[in-house]
Amino acid sequence: MSTFPERRKNLSLRELVDEAYLIIEPFFDPANAWNGQSLEHLAYRVVRENLPDISPAEVQVIVSAAARIYRSKHIPR
Repeated sequence: MSTFPERRKNLSLRELVDEAYLIIEPFFDPANAWNGQSLEHLAYRVVRENLPDISPAEVQVIVSAAARIYRSKHIPR
C-alpha cells in the first residue's frame, strides 16, 4: 500500500473549503437558478459574511474549489 504525500500547501484553507461548502452548496444547484441564471455569485458574499477574516483571494479559492467539488459530485462524466 503506497501513500501519497500531501500536495496542498495551505491545509487550514482546505478545512475552510469543507466548512464553506456546506453553506454554499445550494448556490451551485441549477434547480435554484433565477430565470436560468446561476446563483454562484451569491456564494462569494455568503463566504465573506461567514468567514470575515480571510482575504478576497482566499474567498475566490474557496468558491472555486467548492464549485469544482459540486460539479464532481453532481455532473456525470
